[in-house]
Amino acid sequence: MVCHCLFSQDSGLRFHYVAAGERGKPLMLLLHGFPEFWYSWRHQMREFKSEYRVVALDLRGYGETDAPAHRENYKLDCLITDIKDILECLGYSKCVLIGHDWGGMIAWLVAICYPEMVTKLIVVNFPHPSVFTEYIVQHPSQMIKSANYYFFQMPWFPELIFSINDFKVLKNIFTSHSSRIGKKSCGLTTEDIEAYLYVFSQPGALTGPINHYRNLFSCLPLQHHEVTMPTLLVWGEKDPFMEVEMAEITRIYVKNQFRLTVLSEASHWLQEDQPDIVNKLIWTFLKEESRKRE
Repeated sequence: MVCHCLFSQDSGLRFHYVAAGERGKPLMLLLHGFPEFWYSWRHQMREFKSEYRVVALDLRGYGETDAPAHRENYKLDCLITDIKDILECLGYSKCVLIGHDWGGMIAWLVAICYPEMVTKLIVVNFPHPSVFTEYIVQHPSQMIKSANYYFFQMPWFPELIFSINDFKVLKNIFTSHSSRIGKKSCGLTTEDIEAYLYVFSQPGALTGPINHYRNLFSCLPLQHHEVTMPTLLVWGEKDPFMEVEMAEITRIYVKNQFRLTVLSEASHWLQEDQPDIVNKLIWTFLKEESRKRE
């Protein structure tokens, strides 16, 4: 795996990414969630580099990617355009697009806005955006689980809470009883936790990521847009942040093959929780589509 940087001509921002696999192979583009960075995809990068050029981004405001100062620079239309520009800068016109958590939200919207760029869509633990916005209003249980979305609307205070007591809140997101990676999984090593703490403990490193959420209610498209490419949705049954029912409802927004797999005893951090199972599911999905075209 090799670190690279590219400059988006549209935004003028410098994006950091890590790549594995030979140039010229089909592109697999990986979008992380919060509070993560490219590192959350390390298991998938090793797995799929044999047949793909695998690229894991640091999204706008995360890690070593540039972080604009103003919250307006993190509107969803900017984040969607980032992916389009990055794809073009990498020299590709299409990709297999994979997203987790907030990166899953972006992946859905890219697939909606630029369907010609996405050959296959794979999302981990995030429903279709319309399902999410409607379900959260109708189900108080999901509103409670999504309380961080409302908490993040406040200026500066969320950053303070995350940083006090040596970033204890950040650490607890991955290790607490309610949200930790499952007992039957690979889990996170001490070194993995330290990698996350190092990235988000840098001066100002939390503001960009939280700014993603500060624009959610002002610009989230609520139209019932559908996706038209084959789609795989993988879900951890023990996700404390998302109701499983949203995964099944997502089916109505996919006008192509839709495959849903819910993994029991799996957490929100699915690609790190059970990487072998997730990788096998992705391989099966990709190979199945390849066989259909032959």
